[in-house]
Amino acid sequence: MIQFGLDRLLADPALRKPLAGKRVALLAHPASVTRDLTHALDALMALRDLHITAAFGPQHGLRGDKQDNMVESPDYFDPLHGIPVFSLYGEVRRPTAPMMDRFDVLLVDLQDLGCRIYTFITTLRYVLEAAAKHKKAVWVLDRPNPAGRPVEGTLLQPGWESFVGAGPLPMRHGLTMGELAKWFVATLKLDVECQVVTMEGWQPDAAPGYGWPLGERSWVNPSPNAPNLSMARAYAGTVMLEGTTLSEGRGTTRPLELFGAPDLDARQIVAHMETIAPKWLAGCKLRDCWFEPTFHKHAGKLCHGVQIHVEDPTHYEHFRFRPWRLQALAFKAIRHVRHDYPLWRDFPYEYEHDRLAIDLINGSEILREWVDDRSSRPGDLDALAQADERAWEESRRPYLLY
Repeated sequence: MIQFGLDRLLADPALRKPLAGKRVALLAHPASVTRDLTHALDALMALRDLHITAAFGPQHGLRGDKQDNMVESPDYFDPLHGIPVFSLYGEVRRPTAPMMDRFDVLLVDLQDLGCRIYTFITTLRYVLEAAAKHKKAVWVLDRPNPAGRPVEGTLLQPGWESFVGAGPLPMRHGLTMGELAKWFVATLKLDVECQVVTMEGWQPDAAPGYGWPLGERSWVNPSPNAPNLSMARAYAGTVMLEGTTLSEGRGTTRPLELFGAPDLDARQIVAHMETIAPKWLAGCKLRDCWFEPTFHKHAGKLCHGVQIHVEDPTHYEHFRFRPWRLQALAFKAIRHVRHDYPLWRDFPYEYEHDRLAIDLINGSEILREWVDDRSSRPGDLDALAQADERAWEESRRPYLLY
């Protein structure tokens, strides 16, 4: 039976003993729950041997108060526990000195999706850097990477760091938050006390969950548009849709599992994908569909699109499914069909105004330039990605805890 880091800390007084007499803060979000679905803040406040003095919320808030993307959360006092809750996605992205003065040890309990762009990774980096500066300790209560161990995508290039690019990671990194913390501390050369309360019984290569303990733990949305395991599996590809004019399914019940637009012929696009690089479609099933977003891009308009199905074991093959390549291939197919299609969305993305969102998301211009170059072939992108993927698999090896 799997135990997450939070559950182990709650169950074992010996694990908590070093926290005795210290002021403790918690960084958490809606998926920071115990096995019986009690929120981490409520569970920790109930312990008599812990002194919880503050809490922090990342993007979307401690309790998941913000539905849409890039919507800030305010600071407030928790109405039940009477402690300050500081937003790390509001007036600031990095904790300030007064915030850091509120605690001695920060517990980080964040469910990740295994994708570089998911901003909880950047928040983890920022709190580790602040802890090093202010001589505070950080304990990461580890949770599964629901996308498992596979690695995919080009590495973020120097100079492309942003709130959706915390460092030279590939799009699908294959690490847990605890392992990422160890990697940040080492690669950034941080002088900080950082401990990981590891999981027990996590088997990232085991079917059918391949990272997520299906049948053992309930799924709770770590962010409002992360409703299920299928989304987590597809996200390393479908997140790129945020940098395009195509709908990523926000405003539907299957966000970030599908893509489409009112002026798209989805069947034609899929047919071109099968012609251009059929191997990039392995491990999943594509189905053309119609949907009407209730908000966000193309709200109220009927869209023709494609849903990526990764839940049926007769279609889903974990180690062959490559969502980043699949979504890149969809963009390429659109370019083949409609050379002048206004694909790339030009708008301020995560407070960046001078660079295209698709480039910020990918951590370089490599993918966009490959899509837009009519002479480029799948092998060109594959060669660049494979080199980066091999390098990352080797460099991450010392930080694997499971």
